[in-house]
Order: sequence, then structure tokens, then C-alpha cells
Amino acid sequence: MLSDQQRARWFGVLFLITFVTSILALTLYQPVLDDPVGYIAGAGHDNRIFLGVALELLLIFANIGTAVVPYPLLKRQNETIALGYVTARIVECTFILVGILAVLTVVTLQQENAGPNEGTLAYALAALKDWTFLLGPGFVVGIGNGLLLGYLMYRSALVPRRMAMLGLIGGPLICASGIAVLFGVIQQGGTVQSIATIPEFAWERSLGIYLTVKGFRPSPILAARAPDEAVIA
Repeated sequence: MLSDQQRARWFGVLFLITFVTSILALTLYQPVLDDPVGYIAGAGHDNRIFLGVALELLLIFANIGTAVVPYPLLKRQNETIALGYVTARIVECTFILVGILAVLTVVTLQQENAGPNEGTLAYALAALKDWTFLLGPGFVVGIGNGLLLGYLMYRSALVPRRMAMLGLIGGPLICASGIAVLFGVIQQGGTVQSIATIPEFAWERSLGIYLTVKGFRPSPILAARAPDEAVIA
């Protein structure tokens, strides 16, 4: 079994992987998301899209890792909230996987020389991908990474509490902006939503870097090892 500080560094590395892969994948998907009808009518950029898919599959793996790796520690602080964090990560991964299937289906339509009717389907699939992004990274992340993980890190003091406050602030902002987009109050990806993501963006980046470089801070929960836990060197 991993030591506590090994868990910290793996947790940090996996968090940085989620950070990088999510941004790169979204960039690579732009030909499909910006103009799905034009994409299936043209030559397409299939390899670019497939690379984005590969990155999102890595993202799913890393997301699950960020839930599973710290769980034995986080449950010492509050098992219910720790389990809620794991659940939120799994729900987020489900949305990501649905988005991947939507994008791959658009690629299939392009490869099959789709006609006008398929153009409408491609537009609908691109819209589905947008919705999965809104409800997954644009809402569930605010609950899981922001509120739940932020609370666990704040209470346990495994990282500086001022850093954890970014999650407690950023989580509700992510959720609120996602709901505002849902009801048409603000534009998805617009200025207001972008500003609302800044605290969560800073929280996740700083958490990944801090844990990778420094590991966990001294905390009572590091000494509160459960009877069934053991460390193998």
C-alpha cells in the first residue's frame, strides 16, 4: 500500500493530468464543435479528433485516480463526504464518456459521406457534447472538486487552508454559472462564465502543483490510521 506522502504526490500528478488533458482535448475538438455540419461535409480532421478522444480517455482514468488514491485518507476526515467526492468524480466521467461517443459519432458520419439529413444529426450530436461539458465539468465539478474536496482539504489542513478556500468559493460559482447558462441568463463559454471559473481553475492547478512538489502538510488524520490499513515499503 502507498504511504501517505506517496498518495499525496500521485494525487497531485493525476490532478495535473486531468488539468492538461481536459484543456487540450477541448481545443482539439473545435472543428467538430464549431461547425459540425461543415465538418461532415468536408475532408474532416479525424486524427486530430481521435487524439482528443485519447486525451479524454486518459482524463477519465486520471479522474478516477484522483478519487481512488486519496480516499483512504479523506475518509478519516469524513467518510460520507469522501464517498460523495468519489461519486461526483464517477458522475463527471460518465458525462465525459457520453461526450466522447457523441464526437466519435460525428466522425463516423463524416467518413460515411453523410447527406443533408445527417448534417442535422451532426449538429445535434455537437450540441449533446456541449451539454455534457456544461453538466459535467460545468456543474458536477463544482460540487465534487470544489465543495466536497475543498471542504475535506480545508478541515483536514492537508494543504494550506487559504488554498482550500479557493475550492469552497469556486465550487458554488461553477454551479451557479452552470445553472445560469442552463436557464439562458448567461452565454455558455462567455465572459461571465469564464470569470466564474477562475477560482476553481486556480484551486485545481494549485492543488496539483502543491501536492506534486510538497506532498501533504502535517495533519492529525495522517496519524489516524485505521486498524485495517498497512503500509508496505
